Amino acid sequence: MNFKKPLIPGKEDFKSLMGGKETALYILTNKNKLQAAITNYGARWVSMLVPDKNGNSTDIMVGFPAVKDYVNSTESYYGAVVGRYANRIANGKFSLDKEYTLAINNPPNHLHGGIIGFHAVVWDVLTYTANSIRMQYLSADGEEGYPGNLTVILEYFLNENDEMKISFTAFTDKKTIVSLVHHAFFNLNGQGSGTILDHKLTINADHYTPIDHTSIPFGNIEPVAETEFDFRKGMKIGARINLPTEQLTNGSGYDHNFVLNNPRSLEYPAAEVAGDKSGINMKVFTTEPGMQLYSGSFMKGENILKGGYPDRKREAFCLETQHFPDSPNHPNFPSVVLNPEDKYESVTVFRFEME
Repeated sequence: MNFKKPLIPGKEDFKSLMGGKETALYILTNKNKLQAAITNYGARWVSMLVPDKNGNSTDIMVGFPAVKDYVNSTESYYGAVVGRYANRIANGKFSLDKEYTLAINNPPNHLHGGIIGFHAVVWDVLTYTANSIRMQYLSADGEEGYPGNLTVILEYFLNENDEMKISFTAFTDKKTIVSLVHHAFFNLNGQGSGTILDHKLTINADHYTPIDHTSIPFGNIEPVAETEFDFRKGMKIGARINLPTEQLTNGSGYDHNFVLNNPRSLEYPAAEVAGDKSGINMKVFTTEPGMQLYSGSFMKGENILKGGYPDRKREAFCLETQHFPDSPNHPNFPSVVLNPEDKYESVTVFRFEME
């Protein structure tokens, strides 16, 4: 199987009309032959071509060849922007000045913004250049149960330092909650190359938030030392993933939030990952206080990806930079409240390096 073959989506396959809005595919490039493909359906990152250690262009972004496949997929979040609140809210309820009720789309909890979250809408393109694209989405007051008209502006910027910078800005006219995530699914050996279990992962986090059997944090913040969550010195993703511990059972592997050591700083990497076959390395920097490691355990081979590969279990991983899951119901977690007089800002940078 030639897993290094670049899988460039076709622009015609992303042309559609949804709710009166046109979808399209936009290509970003830099001088070092990196190339990203973005669609405004769900503001998704569709592909990322990076030269491997032999100079072969490799698509490290797991996703689909056409917009219709994203619409019809049984996995809703490939490459998407997730909101208005990423991750889970227990029992679909939270309180501000009153109690709000959200859709229970991951029983018994609310997940990733609801049934029609930011991943399932067409974003408006504001500007597009050779290496950047800016998009906007207005989430109306009451959409999916959330209060306030929320305006979100997103920018993808592929710079000459081989970094994809993803920036969010948001404003509201009513007190609300916001936690936006980019839900990229990566395989640094290339899509279709097998599992990500031999990728070496380092996470700059001394603590994590344990979860119950429905993937809701208990509320305590626990040390990773002497646990299967200690990635501080670097470890293969699969080294401990099958241990019969309560937490790995609850998450069906890794599906946990890490409490980052240098929150709100772009100076220190939150994580580093190395593809064991390709020699492609990725560093993640973020202004967010947390990061969800998802090991692809719920991928079931039900969908056909670019190149004709099924999306099999653990053939991708996610590093979702975020505020903590269920934060509105845990006062000890960093606040996700956005007031009308304030501005929401979040930046995450993915830096690609070759051996």
